[in-house]
Amino acid sequence: MRVFWFLLLTMVVVVTAVTLAVVGGGGSAVLQDVEPERFTDPLPTSRPVGRADVEALRLPMAARGYRMADVDEALSRLGAELAERDARIAELESALAGAQAAAVSTGTDLFKQPGEDRPAEPGDRGAAPADGGEEAGR
Repeated sequence: MRVFWFLLLTMVVVVTAVTLAVVGGGGSAVLQDVEPERFTDPLPTSRPVGRADVEALRLPMAARGYRMADVDEALSRLGAELAERDARIAELESALAGAQAAAVSTGTDLFKQPGEDRPAEPGDRGAAPADGGEEAGR
């Protein structure tokens, strides 16, 4: 029975000594106060966000997972980037549709290079013959 009380008293003394050493005993701080980890936005501001940027994104951990404010900030930034891209894609698609409609109504070839002549079609007036001008020598 004496061994039990001796071990219990020794354990209390050791736990108290470790606790005072960690806390600092009130005189000076042994452990420095650590600034909580904050989200530093690694997403680029000078260019659009790419796949590699999203894959490299690491959010700081909190006691119960991730900080909600940091996750919300990153997701709102990615959402804004995607909305800008969607708007730009829609703008380009409507411009392309307008150009295609204009080309169809005027009969121009969208894929013709500048300076490249279009082959003569049977209904064209004044078009050069397609055989390279055999009749020009007659």
